[in-house]
Amino acid sequence: MELNGKRIVLGVTGGIAAYKSAELVRLLVRQGASVQVAMTEGAAHFITATTFQALSGQPVYKDAWDERMPNAMAHIDLSRQADLILVAPASADFMARIAQGMADDLLATMVLARDCPLLLAPAMNRQMWESPATQRNVARLQADGVGLLGPASGAQACGEVGPGRMLEPAEILEEVLAFFTPKRLAGRRVLLTAGPTFEAIDPVRGITNLSSGRMGYALARAARHAGAEVVLVSGPVALSTPAGVDRVNVRSALDMHAAVMARVAAADIFIAVAAVADYRVAQAAEHKLKKDDGGIASIKLLENPDILAEVAALADGPFCVGFAAESQNLAEYAQNKRRKKKIPLIAGNLIQEGFGGDDNRLVLFDEAGAHPLPPGPKAVLARQLIDHIAQLTGSR
Repeated sequence: MELNGKRIVLGVTGGIAAYKSAELVRLLVRQGASVQVAMTEGAAHFITATTFQALSGQPVYKDAWDERMPNAMAHIDLSRQADLILVAPASADFMARIAQGMADDLLATMVLARDCPLLLAPAMNRQMWESPATQRNVARLQADGVGLLGPASGAQACGEVGPGRMLEPAEILEEVLAFFTPKRLAGRRVLLTAGPTFEAIDPVRGITNLSSGRMGYALARAARHAGAEVVLVSGPVALSTPAGVDRVNVRSALDMHAAVMARVAAADIFIAVAAVADYRVAQAAEHKLKKDDGGIASIKLLENPDILAEVAALADGPFCVGFAAESQNLAEYAQNKRRKKKIPLIAGNLIQEGFGGDDNRLVLFDEAGAHPLPPGPKAVLARQLIDHIAQLTGSR
């Protein structure tokens, strides 16, 4: 769980998006966070405190004069216990009040008295969001160091379409996870490849492999959380793009090669996770090959370019990280591959221990030797690999 030990105060203000905050509490708690909810009077018109108490397992606070606090200072005690105050939804009225430093209810007073970071997830009608007054308040809040999550654009409860929608709970969770991640790659530009490639034989058949892309996508997410600007060149997979990551879809090894070479000059770090096909069909058939014609029995293959080796050979190229998926002799094959391609770091795994699944076991090989990582979810391993990359590139 990525938020173990984190204490979050979730502020809920009046707006129809308050119903989403219940799901947000559930997601935060599932990630290990302790969530304390504070509601405005307006929020209580849309959702009950009982809902939040059931989901958070904590009492809900609405009144600055709440007698459950022995010292009658809920605004002080709640904020001092928090690692983060997150307000979702944050209404136009609430944003205006805190931009002016008002303290006219529990949540606003808590925000003013806080000594922890503050994130707001705005939610309002598109004209309210675009109004000069709201935009002045947004500028004031950002100048004061307040982080804004969204808003998104789309259909609104009023029937209009435009900017002002609160981000979805899963999107807010991703932003919270990114917030708590040390920015070890801040200012770095990371280029990754992920997934399989597909080498067409004819319009319906092709050469591919069982790579799911999960490790590459987990690394893209972890790099973005660590503060990097991330471009993900992806083969055909059924995965959602990590928040904040620029995704480039490709199909074949030649497509992936072209996409990488067009972007590598701007990259500080290149991580080659994709399971790129070693060979492609010399001439893919225009029409479906028929078994009776003998066209499938004999196919001429050509070797695909070695994307990682080509990038590693560039003068003043990026810091290169490779992957080695083996079925045996992992240490020998991975180190040989690292030396042959002349790259500083390679992550190796045995196919039978995680290829295509959610969990994996990685061993990192560099000039200092082997660094086994404990087996676990790919999201956890991705963070550990990103940390190792940050250590190796710290002086670059």
